[in-house]
Amino acid sequence: MSSIGPLVVVHGGGRDVDTEMATRGIPKHAVDGLRVTDADTLDVVVGVLAGRVNTQLVAAAGAAGVAAVGLTAADAGVTPVQRAAPYVAADGTMVDLGFVGQPTGDERPELLGRLSAAGFVPIIASIGADSTGQLLNVNADTLAGHLAARLRAFRLLIAGGTAGVLDEDGQTITSVGEELLERLIADGRASAGMVAKLIACREARRGGVRKIEIIDGTRTTSLDGRPGTTVGGSATTD
Repeated sequence: MSSIGPLVVVHGGGRDVDTEMATRGIPKHAVDGLRVTDADTLDVVVGVLAGRVNTQLVAAAGAAGVAAVGLTAADAGVTPVQRAAPYVAADGTMVDLGFVGQPTGDERPELLGRLSAAGFVPIIASIGADSTGQLLNVNADTLAGHLAARLRAFRLLIAGGTAGVLDEDGQTITSVGEELLERLIADGRASAGMVAKLIACREARRGGVRKIEIIDGTRTTSLDGRPGTTVGGSATTD
């Protein structure tokens, strides 16, 4: 994909984090796809995402001939992050997410622009830091939507575990318009993980990103126009 223009990759690594937490005997807590992060969980998240997963992705990109650079959101002000306010869950309850960060600001990230101009592909782990230097866990979909808006990207691809947004029968909704997008976020019909993706899509659209798709991240053929959901058009189902 880097052949069609500058490319920035944002990643999480929830399954790897879950595996490491289980190994350490740390219970997992999540709300609407957002991980509740205490100090022990944060230690795992930073080590797994900024260490193992990011390095593996950079190495894989290099093996494929891509000049990739591994980063976190904390590097050289990729994006300012502040500790997230208590979260209002889909069921209306208020939840303290702990050491979870929310991207802020609307300025264009200078470092990413310089790397892209020099022909490098930034691969960014979803770890940020607030103004005091406190590391924070940032939802990867949230970070991707925010950076897409700040970079004034033409296209945003969000990869998940299904072929886009699914309806009640498990069929892909090929296009989600503004009205359906808000309903899916508000009424709990979308899965917990999908809610975070839809919110990220909404931020990207508000930031001027023209083409937004949610695709099946388990299939490389999804990049070739295979089933997925385009966010912003009228609602249709395969």
